[in-house]
Amino acid sequence: MTNKTLITGQLLTFHANPFSEAPQDAVRHERQGAILVEGGIIRATGPAEILRAAHPQARVADMGAALLLPGFVDAHAHYPQTEIIASWGKRLIDWLNTYTFPAEMEFGDPAHAARIAERYFDLTLSHGTTTVCSFATSHPGSVDAFFAEAQKRGLRAVTGKTCMDRNAPDGLMDTAQSAYDDSKALLERWHGVDRLEYAITPRFTPTSSRAQLHALGALWTEFPDCLMQTHLSEQIDEIAWVRDLHPQARDYLDTYEQADLLGPKAVFGHSIHLEPREIDRIAEAGAGLVHCPTSNTFIGSGLFDMGLARRLTVGLATDTGGGSSFSMLRTMAAAYEIGQLRGNPLHPAQLLWLATEGSARAMHMVDRIGTLEVGSEADIIALDLGSTPAIAQRAARADDIWEQVFPTIMMGDDRAIAGVWTGGNRC
Repeated sequence: MTNKTLITGQLLTFHANPFSEAPQDAVRHERQGAILVEGGIIRATGPAEILRAAHPQARVADMGAALLLPGFVDAHAHYPQTEIIASWGKRLIDWLNTYTFPAEMEFGDPAHAARIAERYFDLTLSHGTTTVCSFATSHPGSVDAFFAEAQKRGLRAVTGKTCMDRNAPDGLMDTAQSAYDDSKALLERWHGVDRLEYAITPRFTPTSSRAQLHALGALWTEFPDCLMQTHLSEQIDEIAWVRDLHPQARDYLDTYEQADLLGPKAVFGHSIHLEPREIDRIAEAGAGLVHCPTSNTFIGSGLFDMGLARRLTVGLATDTGGGSSFSMLRTMAAAYEIGQLRGNPLHPAQLLWLATEGSARAMHMVDRIGTLEVGSEADIIALDLGSTPAIAQRAARADDIWEQVFPTIMMGDDRAIAGVWTGGNRC
């Protein structure tokens, strides 16, 4: 029996960054396309007729007129906040104290962590997200639970112990030494196992002392192939707090830079209110930024400048539970709306790129995920472009593929996900 699968449908493949050239010119559209999958890897893409003739024994998954895309890549999330998503009325610091920290305290119970990890991946996969880069909690067991569930499902996934040794409840705080020791032990246990990768994870400067930041910087120097994820310049009052805590620092980014936490595999969530020096240094270092639009509006953080994508690597993320949806479609819609408010409406090609290849590039994983390139891991979704009556009636009036897909970006939800494959296996 053949182990080849041919997935057919409409096909979009990017051959350039749509922020670097005209978006519609960065993409190739096959109205009747196909993807050949074998051994969990994409082996070929192209016109369905040609691939069917070349591989007559392949099993066919005919998705009709659904749009075939790489699985969505969520580059910044907090799986421990699954149960507190859509909590009312707080900005960042109050959000942490009122909702986040109490929820994270519960992850000292390994059974609770396992339950939430299972629920979280059920939700993300139902929305077509096949890779997540998530913060855990300060409990090592929260990392074990996340990785164990991702491993069971054959997912590519990233997380790390969230390190905090100040300005947090006693039950969540560690120390500079225990942050280093726990992170190293977890890294050595999980990093590179199957499709799992570890991220060294200081929550952000206000909850990590200089000693802890330097300890984690030393760990990253030992293991530079890992990601380092944290938060940067999310809210104005947060930046003022950092300035009070570190009066000697040139800016917020400098608090990480002084601790050797700036480099090509650094991933900075939010990054809304950057100074010119910070932008220059991020560009020089080759670090990635992650835009979290539903979170930025929901907790009142500000409007990200997507013009930075012409110079920096930018991905897209739900930032659940500060973000108000598990859906990357809803996240793309919010990114479009923020672009409109800044006078820079994003093209549908740019939105799809941010949710796939852009996030994969920010996470330095574009050689494995985020594209339909031959040799990439076969994380694929099929997007129904007429999943609801409201969407279908608008798509029926479309003059091109972009008018056809844009209503799904703006109004779609889990009903639009017609199929999900991870590592070549249909979920």
